[in-house]
Amino acid sequence: MKAIQALFCYLALSFAAPLYAADKQDVAGYVMHVQMTPAACAFDSSRQKQRKCLEGYSLTIASLLPEVPLNRDCSTKTSARLSPLQAKVVARVMPDENARVQLWQDVGGCMPMNASQYFRTIINFAERLKIPADLTSPNTIEVQKESLRQQFTKLNPSLPPNGIRFTCQSSKFNSVLTEIRVCYQKNGQYKQCASHIVTGCPSEFTIKGSY
Repeated sequence: MKAIQALFCYLALSFAAPLYAADKQDVAGYVMHVQMTPAACAFDSSRQKQRKCLEGYSLTIASLLPEVPLNRDCSTKTSARLSPLQAKVVARVMPDENARVQLWQDVGGCMPMNASQYFRTIINFAERLKIPADLTSPNTIEVQKESLRQQFTKLNPSLPPNGIRFTCQSSKFNSVLTEIRVCYQKNGQYKQCASHIVTGCPSEFTIKGSY
């Protein structure tokens, strides 16, 4: 297990490509979408046969989106193929290969990097973001939005309080956290989220336990 962890850390560091290497002037930054997998699987029956649902992931990375002008076409036909070793590493946070390929085809045209660098960047960001224990608990719990925000900023001192956004979906009796969005500068440092990236959660909500 330690060997696997060491390999993962080594790959995350060695694969981390500088985001400014092939900068595109109209990319203002990036937004990483962290999916609360148990909630996402419960709300969307079409996902329930996906690997992330079947294998009990508590968190997965849904995407890393470039901040570009509205209505910009970011599609690409370039390959999303990864080496077997890199694909294995990426699968730890993005387990569904078809979803990874579709993501790259949707955003690759606006990224100042190729697919391999893009997924290496996601791994680097995911490794660096420290996650509060409440988000990976096997139990379903109620939390205060500001309390969860404070947990994030305490664990990640360089993350500004408004550098993170929470998204919820309503169920019969409460609001359930489905996604967390984290905002980055082009160089990979945390930043304040743009005003159009809004919080869709009430002051108190539910975190669905990991099965």
